Amino acid sequence: MNTQRGMVLRGALAMVAFWLAVMALLYWAMDRWQQPRAARVTATGELLIPRHADGHFRIPGTINGEPVLFLVDTGASVVGVSEALARRAGLQGGEPASFHTANGVREGRMVRAGRIELQGGASVRDLRVGVGLALGDDDAQALLGQNFLQHFEVRMDRDSMRLRPRDP
Repeated sequence: MNTQRGMVLRGALAMVAFWLAVMALLYWAMDRWQQPRAARVTATGELLIPRHADGHFRIPGTINGEPVLFLVDTGASVVGVSEALARRAGLQGGEPASFHTANGVREGRMVRAGRIELQGGASVRDLRVGVGLALGDDDAQALLGQNFLQHFEVRMDRDSMRLRPRDP
């Protein structure tokens, strides 16, 4: 009797282990599938930014050499960063400013960044940056606003955004 009970128990444990392995594999596959494609420069010199699964455009870059993940925000007037990111990027001083956001008015300051660069090489020097804005709990993210985007011809379609430097 104990042998039969042990076999049933081992069979049940094997079945649980099998389904846990299947679920782990499915989780891994979905996580990999939802990872966004990397931005790339096309043969025509455009910077192609793929749309993420959540509908937003994100691209790695730097502010004064400090790594950041930009959320492209065509509704934002300026590039916006948190206080913590500003400290790491050496964005000091500035003028007091009020920012009108979707979540209300926020107090902050305006400073100048020496260089803002996106993965793929698109960059702008001496750009005003709003300090005091935060995207959730992640202070390594920043908003990429119109004062950066205006230096490029911007085209959006269903799956991507394309930036091409404007002629001087």
